[in-house]
Amino acid sequence: MTGKEKIPGVIVETEKSPEITISRVRIVNEEGEKALGKPKGYYVTLEVPRLREKDPELTEEVSKNLAEELKTIIDLPVDSTVLVIGLGNWNVTPDSLGPKVVEKLLVTKHLLEFMPEKFNTKRGIRPVCALAPGVLGITGIETGEIIKGVVERIKPDLVIVIDALAARSLERISTTIQISDSGIQPGSGVGNRRMGISRESIGVPVVAIGVPTVVDAATVASDTLDMLISEFERQAKPGSEFYKMLKTLNMEEKYQLIREVLYPFVGELVVTPKEIDSLIENTSRTLSGGLNLALHPGISYEEVSTFLQ
Repeated sequence: MTGKEKIPGVIVETEKSPEITISRVRIVNEEGEKALGKPKGYYVTLEVPRLREKDPELTEEVSKNLAEELKTIIDLPVDSTVLVIGLGNWNVTPDSLGPKVVEKLLVTKHLLEFMPEKFNTKRGIRPVCALAPGVLGITGIETGEIIKGVVERIKPDLVIVIDALAARSLERISTTIQISDSGIQPGSGVGNRRMGISRESIGVPVVAIGVPTVVDAATVASDTLDMLISEFERQAKPGSEFYKMLKTLNMEEKYQLIREVLYPFVGELVVTPKEIDSLIENTSRTLSGGLNLALHPGISYEEVSTFLQ
């Protein structure tokens, strides 16, 4: 495992195990920003093809790997206060990941204040508080404004934001966990961009964690077309120029073309797997397990698992 700067201003590092592939990308300058179209920062992706399965051993492994990645990013004294925000609409299953994770968190800020003899930082228990602020359609208030107000009152040292994402590939739905220290733009994946949540907007460092739970219709059509092209090419005579030409189409241009064709008929249509209830429950258990381990270094996974039931 080594860090390589294949793109100017971008350092990439990959680590593989039988179940998990971890990709770490660090964008270090403006050249890297332009190359990847993302702000400077540290981006980690855990790819777990079997994450959709209800495998307790895999859940524990992924939670522990997630915790190690978060510890690297957080790097704060154990007495530092962390505020965890579960973004999303708890009434809409694919968008309820954030609130579900918050439900399973070990929140301790009040315990350290009122029961210091039992709960204290010397035992590796950090002051953690959590909030699921809902969405604009429920509260009538910009979610970013709610978070900013809470931050000004609580004054945490770090904010961790959990959100459901929109995938740009069918195979990534509920199989990848994405982490970044550059903040998050709620709703941007489904054409509903809201006020950004970042260090610049709320005044404290922000770590974002997201898992794709939906995919838009254009992506479904694009992925289906790719599979058809591959199958047609396989069945065609060797050297067929037509299918070679189809395969050379730029992926982004093809996606945008399909999107423009579909939009008049389906608008901003997004789809999700029929077993999304089970996927959200399993994913929220995995994320909260990793968060509890990362935020409370004095607690074992066995102790953490009691909060995941």
